[in-house]
Amino acid sequence: MSGNIGANIRRERRQRGWSQARLAREVCRVAGVQGEPVGRQEVSRWETGKRTPRGWLPFIAAALGVSVDALTAPQGPAESPLPTLADYLPADDPLAPLGARTGRRIGMEQVGDLQQRVHGLRLADDVLAGGDLIRPALRELRSAVMLYREGSHTGEVGRALLRQIGELGQIAGWIASDAGQHSEAEQIYRLGLSAARQAEDHTLAGNLAGSLAYQLSNTGREVEGIRLARAALDAAGTDAPAKARALYLDRVAWAHTKAGEVQPAIWALGEASEALDQDGAGSEAPAYLYWVDSGELQVMESRVYTELRRPLRAVPLLRDVLSRYDATHTRELALYLSWLAVALSDANEPEEAVAVAERVMSLSADVASERTAERVRIVLARLEEFHDIPDVRALLDGAA
Repeated sequence: MSGNIGANIRRERRQRGWSQARLAREVCRVAGVQGEPVGRQEVSRWETGKRTPRGWLPFIAAALGVSVDALTAPQGPAESPLPTLADYLPADDPLAPLGARTGRRIGMEQVGDLQQRVHGLRLADDVLAGGDLIRPALRELRSAVMLYREGSHTGEVGRALLRQIGELGQIAGWIASDAGQHSEAEQIYRLGLSAARQAEDHTLAGNLAGSLAYQLSNTGREVEGIRLARAALDAAGTDAPAKARALYLDRVAWAHTKAGEVQPAIWALGEASEALDQDGAGSEAPAYLYWVDSGELQVMESRVYTELRRPLRAVPLLRDVLSRYDATHTRELALYLSWLAVALSDANEPEEAVAVAERVMSLSADVASERTAERVRIVLARLEEFHDIPDVRALLDGAA
């Protein structure tokens, strides 16, 4: 019975686009209790069948606007199962040992060296584009995989190597995607996901899955993007570090945005902000999430509102972000300016949009990034609506 109740609560909650935290608040409100005797973790226990609501059931039903019978009724025919991260592992095992491990002995010193190179590659990605980094990134990834497969090492060292391969897979996949090599990027992400799962690093696995979901959403595979982004969030659970959970929710927001699903996108943005507010209260975030902060969430919020064509919300957010942005990060600066150009076009400010677009094109000219090139094409296409305005026509003619 508890399994039916949990599944019914989860179904009703998701139909309303509510988070577990939102349902917890609504239940407390309906029950008229002070504080939060019911929290997100308690709702999670109900939904997974680990605990039966018992006395809370009438209040849950009232909060959801359904009868108690609707929550205790047997489930109907099972829906198609949602994908899990295991569905995205490579078909074979590219990390299988090459026969007996007879290669040189690998210790933590070699793992530390690899960790430094991975971090260096990540820092390089902050200021260089995918086209400049793709070769060294792939070279490092192949070397790390061969080190794991051929070397002799203890179980502890092996897991540490797998974590570094997973981290390297995430940044190398990101670099390949930025260079426009999407098929290669997908294979790299899947390899990294396999390494993270074998290392039992659920936070890293979620980061890799979210990165792949982001690419899928941006390359015309929006439905797959939503499924994978949500699978990453669900697999991480409520115990994931606050920064990681905020990042997963950001990816969910973007996936729904690209699919044109407004309410789920706005919900995920709000949940991402709530998650980041918990930073420091739970487990410590891994070092590779150094860039996830309130400013990064503001960037995603502004992009979501731009994509949803709500310029009155997007333009102030983007101006605020850009006023504080590091000008040495040329690619990101060009990308964020491109969103501002589009938002200004939607706000019927074509002259301002042209001025921003000119800066986007100037910054993008020397950046070997397919993402910035695609954004330039999108900006020019949006400005076509104002072709009769002299400034716009001059920009379009010059670009042609």
